[in-house]
Amino acid sequence: MFTNLGDMGKMLEGMQENATKLQEELESKIFSVKSGGGLVELTVNGKGEVVDLNIDDELLSDKDSLQILLIGAMNDANKMVQQNQQNSAMGMLGGLGALNPSGGNK
Repeated sequence: MFTNLGDMGKMLEGMQENATKLQEELESKIFSVKSGGGLVELTVNGKGEVVDLNIDDELLSDKDSLQILLIGAMNDANKMVQQNQQNSAMGMLGGLGALNPSGGNK
């Protein structure tokens, strides 16, 4: 019985390590999107935080177009971040099999 608890503890430790690595990887990734043919360029990190924004000067006099292009760029960036997070999480979950090669529960 204690060996099963020990195995569970090892598995939980491995999951924590994987979660920490995943968080570090997410923070280090950068995603850039362009909207309006490059009139708006938005850069976010893997956590979805905006790290850079460039707006072409010609948009400064067209508030409606600027708003539309900013919304589009933000939505595209959010989709990229979410997809990356899902892919990373699935990769982490796939790695759990390595902790228990038998594939079964003990």
